[in-house]
Amino acid sequence: MVLGAVSFRLVGQKVHGLIRFGGPFFIASARGRPRLAFFRRMSPLVFLTPVWFVLEIVQLVVSERFLGVKQIVADADPRQLGPREVQAFVWSAGILLYWLWFVAMLFQSTGRAAVVAMIVITLVGFSIRRNCRLKWVLVALTFEGALRIGMLLYLGALIWRQI
Repeated sequence: MVLGAVSFRLVGQKVHGLIRFGGPFFIASARGRPRLAFFRRMSPLVFLTPVWFVLEIVQLVVSERFLGVKQIVADADPRQLGPREVQAFVWSAGILLYWLWFVAMLFQSTGRAAVVAMIVITLVGFSIRRNCRLKWVLVALTFEGALRIGMLLYLGALIWRQI
């Protein structure tokens, strides 16, 4: 069960009665016997993982549309076409918020390894995209996005197990 930014796990029956925040304590169960419950403090930042999962999926779809096979076959340079100003702002703001979340999650104990892996994947992917020809940018973006989606799924499963 989750209450605010604190999750707890009950050893035994369903919880009845008042719930207090804190460390391990005894609460009344369905049969009236006290049971021990453990609270784990979790940052609300971990619950943004599904938002970033959706952002990654949308980013894959938009990049395929913007820099897709049709664009490559037509030999069009998408850097000259460019997205609209509002679309560019929303995309850039989303990526900046994503990076702020990366940095904030480095200070959390839950999922730190996954966040470090996503940062490394992003930096390596950026360096590959900067040094490859335009025709290979879509391949690099897709592979990089798939790896980050995998790390987000791992992080989501890790959080789910701790709730």
